[in-house]
Amino acid sequence: MGHSGDAAPRRTLKLTVAYDGTRFVGWQRQPEGDSVQGLLELALRPLTGGSVTVHGAGRTDAGVHALAQVASVEVSCPHDTATLMRALNAALPGDVRVVRVEEAAPGFHARLAAWAKHYRFLLRSGGPASPFERAYVWHLSGTLDTDAMREAAGALVGTHDFAAFQSTGNEVSGTVRTITRSTLVEAPERPHPVAGEGLVAYEVSGNGFLRHMVRAIVGTLVEVGQGRRSPAAMAAVLSGRRRAAAGPTAPPHGLFLVGVDYD
Repeated sequence: MGHSGDAAPRRTLKLTVAYDGTRFVGWQRQPEGDSVQGLLELALRPLTGGSVTVHGAGRTDAGVHALAQVASVEVSCPHDTATLMRALNAALPGDVRVVRVEEAAPGFHARLAAWAKHYRFLLRSGGPASPFERAYVWHLSGTLDTDAMREAAGALVGTHDFAAFQSTGNEVSGTVRTITRSTLVEAPERPHPVAGEGLVAYEVSGNGFLRHMVRAIVGTLVEVGQGRRSPAAMAAVLSGRRRAAAGPTAPPHGLFLVGVDYD
């Protein structure tokens, strides 16, 4: 980073970041448009005296939000964590907030060290869509059979090949993942910017997710909820490993990265 010999020692920081993904091209830096990764790197530059690379735990897509994305970055700067947090938030736009800065062990990598990620997808059915939810909730006309959806969601718990729920262009090798929680929660009570009667959340936790996997699962669950598939069809889609057999990819705006677990 071009520092002289008396520069501050190198250290690894763990950042917890919340963002409204509506206007971003996603987490990952792209040639065009604003990314969360790019904005964080830009905000860190004046504090570290050079360019740095920020690694995120999950590469959320364009339009996807995060309540607690985790990122890691190696820096050489003398500022304490509270000062860094204030300086970063002063430099970042209002739709990205660093909510915690912690010292991490040398070599900590937010994506490689994560052992579980938690996602939530928000749905609402019937009635006119609220203009205040349009960027955060997938609104569907008609009613949804949430019991059938919950039954279908339960079929995904365990270690399975999730090829049926993977979009093309996935960069990772292998499609086997372990899902520890897959359920539907009505009127979710856990702290969330969007809540209330009639809201339904699909909640899923696992050791890793393929490209568009959660959104493809939600698209399939919605077809179950609309009576276009039986709950038992979910297991057949999973074992068939064909993307064409699953439902459509749900829109990104209902999806939130809720948290990431580390040892």
